[in-house]
Amino acid sequence: MGRLIILVGVCLIIIGTHITLDLPMNWVGHLPGDFSLDWGGTRVFVPITTSIVCSFMLAVLLFIFSKR
Repeated sequence: MGRLIILVGVCLIIIGTHITLDLPMNWVGHLPGDFSLDWGGTRVFVPITTSIVCSFMLAVLLFIFSKR
């Protein structure tokens, strides 16, 4: 339980730093496999590859912190 709290705290620090320093994250949504469809005035965005990358990174972090 303690490791999970540490992991959540580290994630919040990283997110807070990105928001505070306004660091560019231009890769989010622009990876190969992310789709953006336009129909007239409507835009539909489907970030398939970005979702896979984020899921993989989260799985690795949880695996590292869940080892006993």
